[in-house]
Amino acid sequence: MKNSYVKKLVALYFSIFIVGMLLVLSLIGKESIVDRSIVIGPSEQIFVLMASLIVIVALISITINMYKHRKKLISLEPPTIQVEELNVSHSMEFVGTKQTESYFKNEESTDESRFFMLRQIDKEAKAANNHLYDNEITFEELCNEFRYFAAGTLGLYYDIKDIRRFVGGLAVSHIMILQGMSGTGKTSLAYAFGEYLNNSSVVVPIQPMWKERTDLIGYYNEFTKKFNETTLLQKLYGASHDEQMYITILDEMNIARVEYYFAEFLSLLEIPDHNKRYLDVISDVWDTDPELLQDGKLILPNNMWFIGTANNDDSTFAISDKVYDRAMVINLDKKAQAFIAKPIRGRNVSATKFEELIARARKEYAISNRNLRRLKELDKYMIKQFHISFGNRIMGQIINYTPVIVACGGTELQALDDIMSKKVLRKLETKNMVYVKSEAPGLIAYIEELFGEGEMEQCIEYIRNIEINV
Repeated sequence: MKNSYVKKLVALYFSIFIVGMLLVLSLIGKESIVDRSIVIGPSEQIFVLMASLIVIVALISITINMYKHRKKLISLEPPTIQVEELNVSHSMEFVGTKQTESYFKNEESTDESRFFMLRQIDKEAKAANNHLYDNEITFEELCNEFRYFAAGTLGLYYDIKDIRRFVGGLAVSHIMILQGMSGTGKTSLAYAFGEYLNNSSVVVPIQPMWKERTDLIGYYNEFTKKFNETTLLQKLYGASHDEQMYITILDEMNIARVEYYFAEFLSLLEIPDHNKRYLDVISDVWDTDPELLQDGKLILPNNMWFIGTANNDDSTFAISDKVYDRAMVINLDKKAQAFIAKPIRGRNVSATKFEELIARARKEYAISNRNLRRLKELDKYMIKQFHISFGNRIMGQIINYTPVIVACGGTELQALDDIMSKKVLRKLETKNMVYVKSEAPGLIAYIEELFGEGEMEQCIEYIRNIEINV
């Protein structure tokens, strides 16, 4: 770099000198009448002076620009760092930014790991005292308490039915989609639940260009020899150390293709044994890697829930059936009415206690045989008329969702109405909509005959919207 810079500078000076000499010689042309000597007149002298001044200014300007360009190139070169001279003290604090800072260090250094933040979490976990949990609570108390906490403490108002659906969705799947019009409180609902649990939610703003899991959890930087640890990776690792409930918000999840960047998570969450949900973090192993990384893999913690907010407009992608089938869906279409609520404290509910409440609800409020027969009859009708079947996954979700809604203070038919409108009837959109519209009156009549008139409000409203909009 230095030799090239000197050569260019010398060549520049030489070129300007030649141009200047040619300029002077071109102006020498008059002979004196007395001694026939060559002279330069006043006008030529002024011209030479001005030309020389311009050349000098140009020379200085070009030299300065070359010097600045050289400094820029030097700044882009990788620095040479002597290991024995490296003495860096770090003071880093997690503040919820999307990615943590990385710094240069030799690969063979053994005093620190390439996972700086995860190692810090290991140290903090050893020093921290065990969490104290307020586990004496029922599902109904949890729903009411959370609703009043959101209103009185955060100024966020939700209908009790939406709160029950939210808690019921968490009980069925670790993936939830909150969809609806902008401003109805989708992100706020998930955020408020984290605050209620005294464990703030992680908000991950999805970017349009995201296509793979490294956009979520980070990647190993070959140049710095460090792993770029995202906030989500840190929370996943922290969740592996305790039993708190953790909430991750995928904000505007469908601004990129969910089935691309979230594909590995979708597959892992399908594995029944949560202790075998190994998330690939890095391909090789170092002795200084964090304690909970096993052969470069991290077990996806069972106390982490992923809640995505979705908008339906020209800037977003349609969410595929693969994602919808695995997730629980809540439609927030309107704002709830404000009500008077005093500020109350949150509650530390452990994930273990939450699982116990789910198991108790399934035992005490198992779906009735009568409603199971109704579901089988509706399944036969949907297969015959629309070639749509509930399927094992959806049937399992219905059986698990209904008892929790009842435990939260709802009824069986409210639970069935809600989940069938989002899981079963939604599949009508994949069929010939003209045919679906023609069959809509018959479907409405059959549902009301089977479950009772006025009992399945959401299902009937969904079908009538098809009649109106097609």
